[in-house]
Amino acid sequence: MAENEDVVVSYGGSRGGFAIDDHVEYFKSMLQELPSPYEAQDTNRLVLAYLAVSALDLLNALHQVVAKDIIDWVYGLQVLPLNGDGNSIFEDGNSKLPRLQPSSAAAPPLLYDGGHMAVTYSALAILRILGDDFSSVARKSVLKSVQALQQIDGSFCPVHLGAEKDVRFSFCAAAICMMLDDREAMDLEKALEYVLSCQSYDGGFGLCPGLEPHGGATYCALATLKLVGLLTPKSENGDKFVALLPGDKSLIGWCLRRQTETGGFQGRANKEADSCYAFWVGGSLQMLGGYNLCDKASLRSFLLSCQTKYGGFSKYPPTLGQTGFPDLLHSYYSICGFSLLEEPGLKSLCCELGISRRAADEFPLLIC
Repeated sequence: MAENEDVVVSYGGSRGGFAIDDHVEYFKSMLQELPSPYEAQDTNRLVLAYLAVSALDLLNALHQVVAKDIIDWVYGLQVLPLNGDGNSIFEDGNSKLPRLQPSSAAAPPLLYDGGHMAVTYSALAILRILGDDFSSVARKSVLKSVQALQQIDGSFCPVHLGAEKDVRFSFCAAAICMMLDDREAMDLEKALEYVLSCQSYDGGFGLCPGLEPHGGATYCALATLKLVGLLTPKSENGDKFVALLPGDKSLIGWCLRRQTETGGFQGRANKEADSCYAFWVGGSLQMLGGYNLCDKASLRSFLLSCQTKYGGFSKYPPTLGQTGFPDLLHSYYSICGFSLLEEPGLKSLCCELGISRRAADEFPLLIC
């Protein structure tokens, strides 16, 4: 036992406990300056900012950042229509090109000055977490853009120039419409038909129809159903939910089988457990009312084994004799996992939106 405890001290950085102060410092530093390995992620800076801001909210540390500076930066990435009635969406954080204002008629808009569905979701989430009222969001144009991104089969593309389409962007579309208080921008019948077509014979969901079930895809499918009202309360207090879709018992079973002997969740069958699936699979179970069926104590131990001495979390527990290094994605979703485990000092998580319940409570269409 003493030998195992030494391993946790060396790699977990907090004698087996949740190192909340270290995590706060880690996410604060990520907001200030990203390390050089993130250079290749320059086009995803707004998404990375969402991970850091939402983590600090869950850690009860938002007061340690300057909200106005972040809000101004986010609004600076909103692509506004020149005529006031066109498509609008938030773009990634790497553009250095000057953007024409809506009132300008001097030149046509830049052809590639477009946005991305996942970036728009991240932007709106950041704004609401920081207390913005969306008064400067081009709501009508953003919703028009979402509508234009829906495909004939009900799926969504993330960009107007055409790209991959799968349930990740169905989730983004549902989240954007819910946050902007207008579900009519989606053809719900087609959208839901597409999402349900992604369910596999064994209960889980793939990214597209016919693909292998995956923890992340299953979360996106279930969150989409929840956001459009197709996961309904099982009891009056709303703490349990049942899926109105075929084989929900097999779906809960599929999720539970993703917990490995290490205590962590895997994303697919025959894969190693990975810290981020504490959210993707754990959140799916929470939305289905089956979270109490997993082994919470073993999951917590697994997550602590991924905790690093720098703050944050690594994807896997470090190999004996090595030091684990954190990354933003796995660090954020590990924090979400601890929130689901009701770790003291953390805010409660709204699974279907991926933000705190405190922030999600501001949305009138949401029953979190």
